[in-house]
Amino acid sequence: MQQIYLSDSGPKVSQAVYGFYRWNDITDAPANMERIVNLCLELGINTFDHADIYGNYQCEALFGEALKRRSFKRSDVVLFTKCGLRVPHESQPGVRIKHYDTSSKHIRACVESSLRNLNTDYIDIFLLNHLDPISNLEETALALEQLRDSGKVKNIGVVNFSVFQHQLLASYLRIPIVTNHIELNLLNTSALDNGQLDYIKQRYMRPLASAPLAGGRIAHGADMLATHVREKLEEVAARYNSDPESIAVAWLVKLGALPLIGTTNEQRMRNIAQAFTIDLDHQDWYELYAASRNVS
Repeated sequence: MQQIYLSDSGPKVSQAVYGFYRWNDITDAPANMERIVNLCLELGINTFDHADIYGNYQCEALFGEALKRRSFKRSDVVLFTKCGLRVPHESQPGVRIKHYDTSSKHIRACVESSLRNLNTDYIDIFLLNHLDPISNLEETALALEQLRDSGKVKNIGVVNFSVFQHQLLASYLRIPIVTNHIELNLLNTSALDNGQLDYIKQRYMRPLASAPLAGGRIAHGADMLATHVREKLEEVAARYNSDPESIAVAWLVKLGALPLIGTTNEQRMRNIAQAFTIDLDHQDWYELYAASRNVS
């Protein structure tokens, strides 16, 4: 798998990114962490997406322990992490309700915690996980800039920002935003309609497409849209002698998106990696897009 620039400001990342956003209910997390990291590196995926809350606030530390046991250098992997979304958990006694906090104080505390948990001196890309509408954006932007100036954070990104939110934060920053993580797949193409994808490209960035297989719904969903799209994927996949899931991800790759993998299923991960060997025909892409909009 190739390494490509995430934006015109960098950095280089693998064409697919592994994220731990579905690890809250995973069993035997330490063993699975080791398995997933090994499989990712085997597939050429060296970029990993974290957040303080993932895995019930445990994934960063588990990943940090896994990194300590490996023989590769810190510089051989690219680490994302983020903060902003706060959810109640026994380890967070002060959090009574799910809410957003992108205050300067919270950002600084989260960066220090992530550095400790990940056993690293720097975070390649630090992201705001949604935007707190009552935060002081001047203070938020200043904290992000100072963290980058300190070397603790190399790049800044955002998660699920609308076009207006993206523009708003950028107006306060003297440093570039290098990515916006958005949900994008054949069962959710709203980013093509609401301007998110266009604006990301306008800013010379590659979108990160979370839930590239719609959380397994593309393969197993029983609703009418999932069934309709799956039938079309199977039809197109036969032309390429490929798996329907690989075709679904190849559809995203054609848009310039980087799939953000969340599954722990080995075969599904291999199907995603296989997508990068497929050059989807122009009309095949539109055939799938029409199916996603239930248009004949």
